[in-house]
Amino acid sequence: MRSNIVSEAGLQTRLGQWWEGIPFLTSAVVGVCATIYVVCLLAGYDSYYEVCFLPSAVISKFQVYRIFTAVLFHGSLLHVLFNMMALVPLGSELERIMGSVRLLYIIILLATTNALLHLLIALLVAYNPIHPFEYLMNECAIGFSGILFSMIVIETSLSGQQYRSVFGLFNVPAKWYAWILLVVFQLVMSNVSLLGHLCGILSGFAYSYGLFNFLIPGPSFYSKIEASSLLSSCVGRRKFILCTGGNPSASIPTYSSQDTTSSSGLLSGSLWRNLSSWIPRRETSPQGTQDGQMFPGRGRTLGSGAGQQLSNGRRPINNTVAVGAEIPVHHQDYVASEEAIQKLVSMGFDRTQVEVALAAADGDINVAVEILSQQG
Repeated sequence: MRSNIVSEAGLQTRLGQWWEGIPFLTSAVVGVCATIYVVCLLAGYDSYYEVCFLPSAVISKFQVYRIFTAVLFHGSLLHVLFNMMALVPLGSELERIMGSVRLLYIIILLATTNALLHLLIALLVAYNPIHPFEYLMNECAIGFSGILFSMIVIETSLSGQQYRSVFGLFNVPAKWYAWILLVVFQLVMSNVSLLGHLCGILSGFAYSYGLFNFLIPGPSFYSKIEASSLLSSCVGRRKFILCTGGNPSASIPTYSSQDTTSSSGLLSGSLWRNLSSWIPRRETSPQGTQDGQMFPGRGRTLGSGAGQQLSNGRRPINNTVAVGAEIPVHHQDYVASEEAIQKLVSMGFDRTQVEVALAAADGDINVAVEILSQQG
């Protein structure tokens, strides 16, 4: 009896620690989607045709609310469970890079663009003069998976990895990763929305290549929202990640090795391994731990301690300068590639700051994003 009590307590403790490690917005989305499903289940509500994304209803009745209700509702327990377990590693990683408010804005943007692309493709297929096909106009799409596919594309682009592992079974080139998943899911689960997932991939690539730059506001926009009284109770929470400053007890997702194969997220490897260790961490020295852990928004200056060099050739970074401090540029041998620059510029960062950050990070895109996020 005693051993059973200990085991149950250990599991409960681990689940509690796992939940506490999930950032604010990601855990909020999981909570909202799970709550909506449970309420629908208890109330006996199964009229998902009223809340799904239905192109014909959006056009004929102008039911634009379906753009967002379709994202939050799920059709079955496995549907909501799989989507939320996939969201945890993906959302957590992106939230640590972008901040909670910025990621919320990106999710709303992706939900809207996914829906518009879905509507446009459905209309083109239904009313093309060669062979009209109206099925897509009456296809009911529901669930968070469209945004998940967008996140997969964005996270893959930011990771800088050349290969990705598909369910831990085989590796594929990173640029084909999302497309392979699209085909696999369609073959394994025939009732999923091909068009919904496809639009998610297209929106993800559009974001990664900077096509949405004109829709993405600067850091001051997010700072004003974070400073508003409406979010005061949320901003004060330990799990909330500020765009220009955050919880020093958390960490930035980085890649601790230069391996060319990545198994990021819940879509590769063991399910339970991802639950317990869903984010890679960079090793830090004891001195670095004493000085303060790195986190987006903690102001730093590049090149402080210019006479010192780390073992990997990078210059140390001082964490004690206030946000917005002037950043002295130290020329290094590394020359940033245009592809890396464009990836970061597409996220809304200034090109000059991107070049400086990449030089300071020796070309490591994840570290560069960390540096840029802390500049505000």
